[in-house]
Amino acid sequence: DPELRLYQYTAIDEFTRLRFLAAYPEHSTYSSADFLKKLFKWYARRGIRVECVQTDNGFEFTNRFSNSKRELTTLFESAAAQLGIRHKLIRPYTPRHNGKVERSHREDQKRFYSCHSFYSLDDFAKQLAVHNRRSNDFPMRPLGWLSPCEFAVQFV
Repeated sequence: DPELRLYQYTAIDEFTRLRFLAAYPEHSTYSSADFLKKLFKWYARRGIRVECVQTDNGFEFTNRFSNSKRELTTLFESAAAQLGIRHKLIRPYTPRHNGKVERSHREDQKRFYSCHSFYSLDDFAKQLAVHNRRSNDFPMRPLGWLSPCEFAVQFV
């Protein structure tokens, strides 16, 4: 369906490189807050405590650059505060500050999106979950050619 809009949210643990991916029908502060709650639980099940998240300055994460809503916190910011997570924003117009996520999106494009089709949000979510498991089992040079899962087991 050419009208079907699907969005991938991505979190990467800075140390282990374990990625958590989730599918959503929109980029919104509601979806972002929901993603934050899910990633918090997902990492906790793996023995990883989320202390800080870094995002770009999109309105789904912050009202910092809004003229009329600057003082209002977003659902994402409220969820972060509720979970005791510090929210760090990158400098505006500097996606390289989110380099690991940007790089992972390029790899997703190569290994996943270029060879898959999606028929619904549910179909996308299921295929994305399989892709996430595979990518977390893929060896990486920065981890001494261990996969993020193998690397995490050594330290958690």
